[in-house]
Amino acid sequence: MDLSVTLKGQNHDLTLKNPVLTASGTFGYGLEFASYGDLASLGGLVTKGLSLTPRPGNPTPRIVETTAGMLNAVGLQNDGVEDFCVRKLPHLPWAETAVIVNIYAASTEEFGELAARLNREEGVAALEVNVSCPNVRQGGLAFGQDPAMAAQVTEAVRKAAPDKHIMVKLSPNVTDIAQMARSVEAAGADSISCINTLLGMAVDVQTRRPRLANVVGGLSGPAIKPVALRCVWQAARAVKIPIVGVGGILTAEDALEFLLAGAQAVQVGTGNFLRPDCAFALARDLPAACQRLNIDNLAAFCGSLELDS
Repeated sequence: MDLSVTLKGQNHDLTLKNPVLTASGTFGYGLEFASYGDLASLGGLVTKGLSLTPRPGNPTPRIVETTAGMLNAVGLQNDGVEDFCVRKLPHLPWAETAVIVNIYAASTEEFGELAARLNREEGVAALEVNVSCPNVRQGGLAFGQDPAMAAQVTEAVRKAAPDKHIMVKLSPNVTDIAQMARSVEAAGADSISCINTLLGMAVDVQTRRPRLANVVGGLSGPAIKPVALRCVWQAARAVKIPIVGVGGILTAEDALEFLLAGAQAVQVGTGNFLRPDCAFALARDLPAACQRLNIDNLAAFCGSLELDS
């Protein structure tokens, strides 16, 4: 069965050998997971969020396990774009599978500068624009909750990286995700990934203190899957560009639910913490799941959710 997917963008298409990607912030730079499976067997690798210069991230503790999920407030710790381009990208299998670089900045101008640097790299197939991180103090949710600001960032990245497929990652922490989707589509996005984490917190009744040093963080994992499915369905109905589903995907059946709701590809995130081979197993199990559910054309299956008239 042909599992290849082409995310047809307004400016650039992104071809994937299968619809299974990794989610930013859960798979390192990709190389850290090479001992758990063949990186080239995945549809694509989404790196952890990169900034112009190295970031130390938030103070610890910054990860807390919750019921059916986890809270994180890592704060986009990374080695910076130059280190990635020089020391990490050359060792990724970019000629065999798509490398998608997630980018974060505190201003529209920084987003443009970051995008321009990555536009020069042959091994980068696409940029995933993070306008939706809930646990950083600058930028973060401010970009992802305002349609005009999200559009400005998208326009800046589109202009600075004319040779790349531009994917914009949306936040669920908004009143109307369809409006956000339309705003970034109009600004030149080639595709949309949704969702980023939900804003949450945890407290310790013994110490009477927050369990995260940052107090609040991003909730991910199976607990957010119903919200993610709803957002994918609403976004897919609002725009013509492709949607990539993210949120609580652990199994091939989970992935197929997102494809049925309107996504054309999916990202595995928290599952990588649960079992480091989760994304590899999902890609391996997907053909059998399709056969079991009598799905013989994955492209036709995407967005085929039947509603009562």
